[in-house]
Amino acid sequence: MPSPRQVAIYARVSTADQNPEAQLTVLRDYAMRRGFIIYKEYIDWVTGDVMKRQRRRKPPARAYDALMHDVNRRVVDCVLVWKYDRFARSLSVLVSALQHFQTLGVDFISYTQDIDTTTPMGRLFFHIIASFAEFERPVIADRVRAGLAHAKAQGKVLGRPERQPGVRAQMVLLRQQGLSLRAIARREGYSPAGVLKILRRCHAEAPAAPHSAPIGGGRERAPDQRYRLSSAQGTSDDA
Repeated sequence: MPSPRQVAIYARVSTADQNPEAQLTVLRDYAMRRGFIIYKEYIDWVTGDVMKRQRRRKPPARAYDALMHDVNRRVVDCVLVWKYDRFARSLSVLVSALQHFQTLGVDFISYTQDIDTTTPMGRLFFHIIASFAEFERPVIADRVRAGLAHAKAQGKVLGRPERQPGVRAQMVLLRQQGLSLRAIARREGYSPAGVLKILRRCHAEAPAAPHSAPIGGGRERAPDQRYRLSSAQGTSDDA
């Protein structure tokens, strides 16, 4: 006869004045009816939104972290929650956790939604939501790329703001005067690699000028050869 399953009960409420006992009472009763042995109860009083916790410097979900630690140690056979959004705020986070549980042989039960990976139907549901999450990732990536392209088309400069406004024009001017990357870096308080990056960005954004002399002076070079750091030294330049 197989030994009873060790189950971890996880409950979460968003604020300290809320009481998780309503969740816990039902989950304890369910575990008893299923013949599970309750290994431990993990209770968090935090918002389920990880990004919101970080923005507001909220305390971390310590019980959640302790639960995942015990899951990784394989001291529990199943994780039991009241509702899946009590465990994970988004579908992608839920699927990632369930995939991790699957590799460890740990089951997951969401009481109110009849998600139970100990049953064939529960495993089928897991594969369905995993498919939706897999579809969701490239869609989000496409939206991000489209947003960046739109911002560029509107003339917005992406990336971190410059430390000193106007430094790009100053660097281009100094380069046109024949100064090396090292000399510009010392003068402007940047690293040679930082100067190189800024000059390349300026060159890429500048309108095409096929008959203009190269910025560094001297013989004409291909566009991708005008600014280059030595691979051997990392901070030398082709003045």
